[in-house]
Amino acid sequence: MKKRTNLLFSIALILFICQKSMAQSENLTDNSKKTEPTVMKTYLIERDIPNAGKLSPEQLKSISQKSCSVLKEMGPKIEWIQSYVTGDKIFCVYKAENEELIREHAKKGGFPANVITEISTTISPATAKE
Repeated sequence: MKKRTNLLFSIALILFICQKSMAQSENLTDNSKKTEPTVMKTYLIERDIPNAGKLSPEQLKSISQKSCSVLKEMGPKIEWIQSYVTGDKIFCVYKAENEELIREHAKKGGFPANVITEISTTISPATAKE
């Protein structure tokens, strides 16, 4: 009877150790799946494009499509928010992890990024009311 009790105790101990080991392994696996959230900064990009204001809707669509295809290829660490077309420039607002991603996007897309400025904060008429 004593041998049987020792055997049952040994089996219980082994099962306990195995369960503990599996739980730790699952915790390690879960932690490895967790990623830090991406910190996205906002940037204003100034693109010198002669006669940008005279580009046709079809040309603007083509530029937009090219930009979107490059962004899709680059992944979620860069995002195009909006652009403003003026006489000889296009001003673009992007969110990105860093300035280097903005430069990479411009290079892959084949368009200039003459000035890249990180936006520290925004204000609007609502700011006056706060």
